[in-house]
Amino acid sequence: MVDKKKIESGVVLILVSTIFTSLAQLFLKFGANKFESSLLGLVTNPFLILGLLLYGVSGIFLIYALKHGELSALYPFFSLSYVWVPILALIFLGEHMVFLQWSGIVILIIGLSFIRRGVSSG
Repeated sequence: MVDKKKIESGVVLILVSTIFTSLAQLFLKFGANKFESSLLGLVTNPFLILGLLLYGVSGIFLIYALKHGELSALYPFFSLSYVWVPILALIFLGEHMVFLQWSGIVILIIGLSFIRRGVSSG
């Protein structure tokens, strides 16, 4: 029997992990834009340091998520970082997205809804 509460907890933890991963990407981009090409510039760049710390936090949430279900069922939800990163880049970096990028995001979300239904009923 499938423990739906445990699966739901795993999915929520994966979602939190993807948010931290996406924020990490954003801060790494900020840091890269201000990066001075030296070892000292690398280790003293607060954006790069914060980005790496956020990756660590993301990893912790991922580990806890994987306690709640099968890797094959939960890990596809990690692809939501492919949704969050472009949206964050659009908002905070002024980057632009074309129709095909938006289409890909919609297809990804539809695919994840199929996976979620399969996991919930499996």
